[in-house]
Amino acid sequence: MHIVGKTFSANAIAKFLKSEGRSLSVEAVYNYLSWLEKAFVIYRCQRYDLQGKSVLKTQEKFYLADPSLKYCIMGFNPKSIATMLENIVYFELRRRGYHVYIGKNGTKEIDFVAVQRDERIYVQVCRRLPEESDREVSNLLEIKDHYPKYVVTLDELATGNINGVKIVHLADFLLSREY
Repeated sequence: MHIVGKTFSANAIAKFLKSEGRSLSVEAVYNYLSWLEKAFVIYRCQRYDLQGKSVLKTQEKFYLADPSLKYCIMGFNPKSIATMLENIVYFELRRRGYHVYIGKNGTKEIDFVAVQRDERIYVQVCRRLPEESDREVSNLLEIKDHYPKYVVTLDELATGNINGVKIVHLADFLLSREY
């Protein structure tokens, strides 16, 4: 529950459990994840290398089918809002029929690369656009193709367009058929 929306390493979990005095193999971690997927509790989102144009086998993310499970187990933490926004956008893209991946563009990460037939969109998700940083937009601007690029945010005052990247409030993203 703690790693929702963060890149995942079964090896890191096995090492952590070993440091806690528990023994669990990497294979067992993957078995548990597989069972959770089969029960529709979590969904796997694989990484997609934009330069190599291939799906990668490591550093995937997992998203919760029901985010309330995280709050039931771990309680509410304001720091988790950004990852829950990412969780919402992931499932909205899936609901719209996209195959959804985490984008890898060199050393930069794109929150989502959503592909549907020969269409593609790129989506970054953030609670607020940071005033001192253009990371969300610049990651998208570094992609050298002409597919639509979006930043989805809770910041109502930040909506607009920056060099072709559309800044969209979460509610508008969820209600619109355009995206």
